Amino acid sequence: MKFNRRETIILAAAASAVTLSGISASQAAEGDMIDQAALMAPAGGLTDKVEGNADAPVTVIEYASPTCPHCASFHNTVYEPFKEAYVETGKVKFIVRPFARNALDAAIFLLAEAAGEENYHNVIATYFKTQNEWGMSDKPRDAIFTVAQQLGFTEESFSAALTNQEVFAGIEAQREQALDEFGLTGTPTFYVNGKTLSGGKTLEQLAAEIDPLVPADFVAPAAADAMAPAADAMAPAADAMAPAADAMAPAN
Repeated sequence: MKFNRRETIILAAAASAVTLSGISASQAAEGDMIDQAALMAPAGGLTDKVEGNADAPVTVIEYASPTCPHCASFHNTVYEPFKEAYVETGKVKFIVRPFARNALDAAIFLLAEAAGEENYHNVIATYFKTQNEWGMSDKPRDAIFTVAQQLGFTEESFSAALTNQEVFAGIEAQREQALDEFGLTGTPTFYVNGKTLSGGKTLEQLAAEIDPLVPADFVAPAAADAMAPAADAMAPAADAMAPAADAMAPAN
């Protein structure tokens, strides 16, 4: 099955916009610092889907493309140990943002947004894992829909997601911001507390950037909660402090 007319209009616009936008003249080189406040103000009205401790000392933002093999390699091989070492320990707040290089990228980000915040990362991860199945298909809509069905989409919800012009405009706006304001030159691109890291990275490469930014006395939120004495344990029970009413009252 081919993309229907409404889907084609949206996705053709994505392909056209990528062709016209090119790469910004103000390209950021490896290691360049980007203003963190600007990075944390994404364009387009789409809400960041944050993984990890909201108050983490390190923020890692990745601009990713579902059709990018280097992005898939990172998410399929590096992300889980990275998540275990840094996201789950509260050291890193991790954000994936859309960078649609083509119509297929746009389609998958539209589906991820439609799936909602709780399922956003699972949709992206699933398409990275199945990239070889849909990315090389001569019937891309069918291949993308087959994966979408496994994620709970119906034909109706699938088509509705791909024709959501408001979300599509937000995806476009984030791509343009990445190019024009942040000097992005390709995917994946990571920003570690504002520092530009271009291309696929190993866990060791990310650790070399992140570890110096984590305070020596940092305590993970869960550990801090475990160390704090419970209020009930600190306060003597009211019943233990007050004499029982029956013991105080004279027997009839």
